[in-house]
Amino acid sequence: MADVAGPSTAPTVLLMHGGGQTRHAWHGTAMALARAGWRAVALDLPGHGESAWSPQGDYHVDKLAADVSRLCHSLGAPLAIVGASLGGMIGMALVGRADAPAVAALALVDVGPWLESAGVDRIVNFMRAHPDGFATLEEAARHIADYRGRPVQAHPRGLGKNLRQNAAGRWVWHWDPRLMNEENHSHRNDPDYLSRSLARYLGPVALIRGGRSDVISAAGAARFCEAFPRARFYELAKAGHMVAGDANDVFTASLIDFLGVAMPAAGAAATAPSATNQESNP
Repeated sequence: MADVAGPSTAPTVLLMHGGGQTRHAWHGTAMALARAGWRAVALDLPGHGESAWSPQGDYHVDKLAADVSRLCHSLGAPLAIVGASLGGMIGMALVGRADAPAVAALALVDVGPWLESAGVDRIVNFMRAHPDGFATLEEAARHIADYRGRPVQAHPRGLGKNLRQNAAGRWVWHWDPRLMNEENHSHRNDPDYLSRSLARYLGPVALIRGGRSDVISAAGAARFCEAFPRARFYELAKAGHMVAGDANDVFTASLIDFLGVAMPAAGAAATAPSATNQESNP
């Protein structure tokens, strides 16, 4: 399942959310991209949201990359890929595949081959908690707020897109719980595989890091930029790992700044609030 915004003939930006999220995480960014002249395709990853669950519960990164690669071939060219967290891992794996589509640009959102184990463990613990769901959306909102380290800011009913109510009346996450079993999780912890795959990709790359992230550290970002010196680096000081959710306007401006050079929108130069003050290069 995917939401599409923007002209059908425009260059396409495929937006892939993080683990446990849905395509709705990209709504504001997708609308801004469409206004700026791109076609934005926000995808529910396999096992998430309205997309099908794997019959075998196989959510290995290479399997997900193969699934998304087939979709990409139907999207036409030029095509850019934007991936946050799990979506970025899939993007890194995809661009190194022998059957990869032509990818005009790749933007990684708070993810790279080298991640901080403590930050990753915190995500895993968050996603594995409450396997029986929540009694109310308010309870789920408090769980998310505790993870993000900030008070509940939006009305909990907005979480209805990220959770579903089961037969027992409990609110459970809108993703296959097998996604976070040990087999699938351990397969994502392979920096050598991801770095080798990304090294095969010769197109423009951006790393957009949350300045408060505990998943990719400042040192990890520096290592990324050293390994991939062509990469463009953006650091959003007020964002944590959930970059698009924490600082959507600045994130979107940074993404449009990158795409405006790497894969310009059709018909006119892209415009967005300046991202200059948010960009640095280790």
